[in-house]
Amino acid sequence: MQQLIVVKIGGNIIDDEKQLNAFLESFVAIDGHKILVHGGGKIATEIGKKLGIEAKYVNGRRITDAATIDLVTMVYAGSINKKIVASLQALNCNAIGLTGADANLMPANKRPVKDIDYGFVGDVKSGQINTKILKTFLENDLAPVFAPLTHDGGGSMLNTNADTIAQELAKSMAALMDVQLVYCFEKKGVLSDPSNDGSVINEMNEQLFFGLKGKGIISEGMIPKLENAFAAIGKGVKKVIIGHAADFDKLIAGTEGTSII
Repeated sequence: MQQLIVVKIGGNIIDDEKQLNAFLESFVAIDGHKILVHGGGKIATEIGKKLGIEAKYVNGRRITDAATIDLVTMVYAGSINKKIVASLQALNCNAIGLTGADANLMPANKRPVKDIDYGFVGDVKSGQINTKILKTFLENDLAPVFAPLTHDGGGSMLNTNADTIAQELAKSMAALMDVQLVYCFEKKGVLSDPSNDGSVINEMNEQLFFGLKGKGIISEGMIPKLENAFAAIGKGVKKVIIGHAADFDKLIAGTEGTSII
């Protein structure tokens, strides 16, 4: 089977132009098929302040009301996505910027209201990703670049977790290709001591994850990242690595970061 690397970069990388440019050079150097998924960073919040749109969060998750979905669509799918695509083109990588709405690539359901109304937030419809179109892009030497947005099929865009988008893409494409998933963020990997950047756990399994989660060592944003990683492995993704964007070459080689087993 053909090989595919799906890479997700976090908002902290998006917010640091020097770090982003260095990462993109490494991404371009990947030999073969590749997909990039990017987070939103702080840019939407900064532009929102200028437009009088206040950012609202509950338990660290953005509440996406009608004004906010317009804002993040403009920033994520517009400014951030197209700047990344333009930078990749400058590096001779023929990239194509996408959301889940384009070519109906990634339909989603608007998250139902339970205790909290998150607004226009989407949960990806697993198994309905348009892998045929994606494979066509890849086989024509295009590198898809996904913004963290999906759609509900009824005309509404939906703000969607970028880690989840990367995981869903990797799982879906694993039926057609030999897929590796890489999560790049601001740490060297999963840490046994959150205050010590050198305490990287080289291999992580579910038993260890649940143990560290129960002790509060793994918490907040790392929990869904690891849940996504285990879900990907469970659906046929060959390898998942979590680590720092600056170590991207070493992450691909398997000599840095945390491997999910």
